[in-house]
Amino acid sequence: MSTRREVVRQALTESSGFRSAQDLYADLRAEGSKIGLTTVYRALQALSNSGEVDVLRTDAGEAVYRACATEEHHHHLVCRSCSTAVEVEEPAVEKWAAEVGAEHGFTGITHTVEIFGICTGCRAAAG
Repeated sequence: MSTRREVVRQALTESSGFRSAQDLYADLRAEGSKIGLTTVYRALQALSNSGEVDVLRTDAGEAVYRACATEEHHHHLVCRSCSTAVEVEEPAVEKWAAEVGAEHGFTGITHTVEIFGICTGCRAAAG
């Protein structure tokens, strides 16, 4: 793994929630890194392709990234306010996706399910 890719992976590992490429770039530059924004995007793409990071789209359509805590298939419960994420497994979703695919004659079914809400900490801060 390249040194720059490792720098980006480490920055994600130290973060508790999903982060945009621009956020990671700003943090790395504030820490004195000379890394460029294009390099951050390339590193995130490579890490995503290798399965080392999760990527999802926000309500606004922006791609955000998070270091995977597990290599197993999983879903996320994400705070819309602070981006804190919890990895969750849901067997009922897996069964449902397979059934819907089979009903329509599809094979090789894959899916992405992300659940968004407001976490306890943000709810408490809002009063």
